[in-house]
Amino acid sequence: MQKLAFFLFAFFSICISLYPAAYFISDNIPFLSTKSAELLASNIWNVMFKLHITFGGIALITGWSQFWKSFRTKRLNTHRLLGKIYLISVLVSGIAAIYISSFATGGLVSSAGFFSLGCIWLTTSFLAWKEIKKGNVKTHQKWMIFSYAACFAAVTLRLYLPILASFMPFIDAYKIIAWLCWVPNIFVAFLINRKLAIT
Repeated sequence: MQKLAFFLFAFFSICISLYPAAYFISDNIPFLSTKSAELLASNIWNVMFKLHITFGGIALITGWSQFWKSFRTKRLNTHRLLGKIYLISVLVSGIAAIYISSFATGGLVSSAGFFSLGCIWLTTSFLAWKEIKKGNVKTHQKWMIFSYAACFAAVTLRLYLPILASFMPFIDAYKIIAWLCWVPNIFVAFLINRKLAIT
């Protein structure tokens, strides 16, 4: 069961990490239809949006392998390299996320949700980096679990949103998903960390 869970975790992380490519291939993306023509014409918004999705995708695809124990122990140098790539990607994507959160579909409720997510993602990643610089591996791992739980919101958003939107207006579903995509993830991270602390 644990192996299946990890397989699904890796599978969805990899698949959703490739999703941003669609925005560079086609302009006919349903999500963009929720944005005003004025916003879509904004060069700053477009740059920040593409920085967010591109580096968010990189963070997603590099981060999942950090939880593969045998990979971590046998390929420590690769683990460290991927960790650096992940943290740099979080920095770029997280800052861009905080900016674009102001323009989130659904108004203030959605903006607050995504702004909070961006802040938590940046903060937990910074704390993970700070602890590994001190040589505190266990504490580093704890904060990385929280960091990737925030990162994994990119996956849970795309899993939950179609379900919610199937029985309520899209705008209402999006307001909920701005919080639902990450709050349960952080709670799960808390439970994982508590279990690891006991064992």
